[in-house]
Amino acid sequence: GVGIDGGNNKEWEDKGKQVSIIKRNGKIKTLEEEINKQEDVDFDAEFETHFGIAHTRWATHGVPNIVNSHPQRSDKDNEFIVIHNGIITNHKNLRKFLESKGYEFESETDTESIAKLIKYVHDNSENENISFATLVERVIQQLEGAFALVFKSVHFPGQAVCTRRGSPLMIGVRSNHKLSTDHIPVLYRTCNYSSFMQKEIFEQPESVVNTMRGRVNFENNTVILGGLKDSIKEIRRCRRLLIIACGTSYHTGLATRQILEELTELPVTVELSSDFLDRSTPVFRDDVCFFLSQSGETADTLMALRYCKGRRALTVGITNTVGSSISRETDCGVHINAGPEIGVASTKVYTSQFVALVMFALMMSEDRISMQQRRKEIIHGLQNLPDQIKEVLSSDEEIQRLASELYQQKSVLIMGRGYHYATCLEGALKIKEITFMHSEGILAGELKHGPLALVDHRMPVIMVVMRDPTFVKCQNALQQVVARQGRPILICEKNDEETMKNAYRAIKVPHTVDCLQGILSVIPLQLLAFHLAVLRGYDVDDNKRLRKIEADYVPM
Repeated sequence: GVGIDGGNNKEWEDKGKQVSIIKRNGKIKTLEEEINKQEDVDFDAEFETHFGIAHTRWATHGVPNIVNSHPQRSDKDNEFIVIHNGIITNHKNLRKFLESKGYEFESETDTESIAKLIKYVHDNSENENISFATLVERVIQQLEGAFALVFKSVHFPGQAVCTRRGSPLMIGVRSNHKLSTDHIPVLYRTCNYSSFMQKEIFEQPESVVNTMRGRVNFENNTVILGGLKDSIKEIRRCRRLLIIACGTSYHTGLATRQILEELTELPVTVELSSDFLDRSTPVFRDDVCFFLSQSGETADTLMALRYCKGRRALTVGITNTVGSSISRETDCGVHINAGPEIGVASTKVYTSQFVALVMFALMMSEDRISMQQRRKEIIHGLQNLPDQIKEVLSSDEEIQRLASELYQQKSVLIMGRGYHYATCLEGALKIKEITFMHSEGILAGELKHGPLALVDHRMPVIMVVMRDPTFVKCQNALQQVVARQGRPILICEKNDEETMKNAYRAIKVPHTVDCLQGILSVIPLQLLAFHLAVLRGYDVDDNKRLRKIEADYVPM
């Protein structure tokens, strides 16, 4: 929706004291068409100062409809309007208080309580000559949670107030110079792909190269991460490593935990940011805490970072966004250089974060003689990784045919263990978030402790079985699935005839060193999720039930 100076009055002051709100469901083009239909707005009128606010909103409170979209308003006269990115955690208490004062709410959003609250504060400050900024300051003192806010009011024509706590906010100033795309990715195109998600999946051979470029020397088997260079001695002296993240980034931590423990010889804990905060987890000065986030603005991860800084732990950021809050507030870090990720479902950032953490493990172990052969194997694996990813991507049509058999199913189970437990969780997450199918990543070692009860000839079961230290155990799990008339779809190594004998379908991937195999095994699941979503009729880049980063736009 948009909020603009409205009305057809010829006097500027009168025009500035009217605000029109225009909202529509769906794409921005639909909103543009609705704006052009407005009869009570004079688009030829000239303003000395014209200010509008707009927001593309994905629902966090209430269903995504016109009433719940932004801007939210204080009353039917639109005295105050506001757009908001974030979550107000005390909105129920604010709503209850304002309703007791006679304010009527029309939406289910937490944001409407802000619009009503600023009118309440204004109406009770009529005897004071206070500025718009002061008014907003008084309002945000009553708010709990994370927010980036932009306010507009008929009482302060030509003005707006922006404020933030926790959530990102960027202000662009108009100038005579054009915005260059040489260093800022302003315009993105899907090129020959049907969606950004598909494009980003197929960009992974290049994105992992960009993550390694200038950092891995394949001739002398050395790794240098410039962002950690000055802190590496302190990191080596720590008592433990904590990896703190949400969603896909959390799965990256799980995927690399084993190799981090092996090469650093330190205990490694992987934490979900929200749970980490809920438990008030003990953190000590000699801990090193890693914070993983594509955007560098993930609210729970950012709060966890500040929690750890308050306990004087060394903090390390691994992000894909230069200048983000996490990259600025951590003591040191790594920029993964994966390039812009526009799709809702994270794909190439998963594999680039994966590579970044493996490079960190290699850097930590460079002076350990007993690990040199292992390091050489991994670095050789990194060198071959881009070509192997291309080989996996070449099976896209085969995976599309598999998706055509599965897209009408209501559920799918994905099983694995060892390095591939994280692969299963990540694959299940991708299927959930863009296909709306129920999917569950299961540790194959836990099969007998409940999940086996779900297996029969009707339940799609995907199993990741690789020639690594857990191979024999995974074969046992496979036999248990087959014994219950399960029809396992296997992701396995391309020459593993023994495993393929028990497969209903097999997706073959090339062999690499065990700690990198998870990169190759997750890509078929990314492709499967994409094709399932397309076959089920969903727009993979426009998931109305999820948010990536909401943007507050302030045209001036």
